[in-house]
Amino acid sequence: MGGTDIKAGLVDARGTVLGMRRVPTPLDPARPGEAVLDRLAELKAELASEFPEAPAKAAGIIVPGIVDSVAGVGIYSANLGWRNFPFKAEAEKRLGIPVAFDHDVRSAAAVEHSFGGSKEFNDVVVMVVGTGIAAAVFSGGKAVTAGGFAGELGHAQVPDPDAAPGATGSTILEAVGSAGAIAKRYHRASGNTVDGARGVLLRAGAGDSVAARVWDDAVDALAFTICQCVNIIGTEAVVIGGGLAEAGDELLEPLRKRVDGILDFQRRPQLIRAQLGQDAGLLGAALNARAVLGGAQ
Repeated sequence: MGGTDIKAGLVDARGTVLGMRRVPTPLDPARPGEAVLDRLAELKAELASEFPEAPAKAAGIIVPGIVDSVAGVGIYSANLGWRNFPFKAEAEKRLGIPVAFDHDVRSAAAVEHSFGGSKEFNDVVVMVVGTGIAAAVFSGGKAVTAGGFAGELGHAQVPDPDAAPGATGSTILEAVGSAGAIAKRYHRASGNTVDGARGVLLRAGAGDSVAARVWDDAVDALAFTICQCVNIIGTEAVVIGGGLAEAGDELLEPLRKRVDGILDFQRRPQLIRAQLGQDAGLLGAALNARAVLGGAQ
């Protein structure tokens, strides 16, 4: 469940995703948690009708924000609006099967870290840069959760590129470095509408100086946060996923140079593009659901 879309599907014993659905995330300020669970119940019914031979035995639900997976509670989501919503209990009522509940990025990152490009490292940050920014932190090979409060890199402070000349100021990483922020800042500065962050990158490559500045600001902010991770927790690899990672080396190469220019004696982290793509979250949710069944298929 993301800030823009819900992805749902049946995952069989081999890890094959059946009947993938991608639908808009319902936004209901009065009942934000209930609205998304109502939509999930509809999706479950659709998939059951399409695949009667493969009834779901458990569900894995993953959401953004601050998540207490042990208690099954969505503590807070800035983008979707819930506070202290009992997802696990309410979902089990609606779906009628056991439910595993966890954080979206943490679940996707666990799959990426286990099977993707960072599996050889022990100290890793998996950063998903899309509508917002969140991360999963692995230290000594183990996930750091801190009761759901770890990994909120999107809300970490970074230098504010819009501060008045000669003034110092800060903002949050998500307001500068996210894919959504890149498009918004460009539109605000130029008056031009673009098709997301990719549109800004294309304009920058075509010589648009405003687009180039906005893109550079995003790279600066991401590099600043990566270096903070290196200094504080000794991160040796950073996996970049989410929509912004689709830029590939057009993002990673300047980001590597910027990180290298900021760091001094510290080891340089490997910057790796996520390998499992947009389905990593869905597969992570499926693994969570399988764990609820004790590994049963």
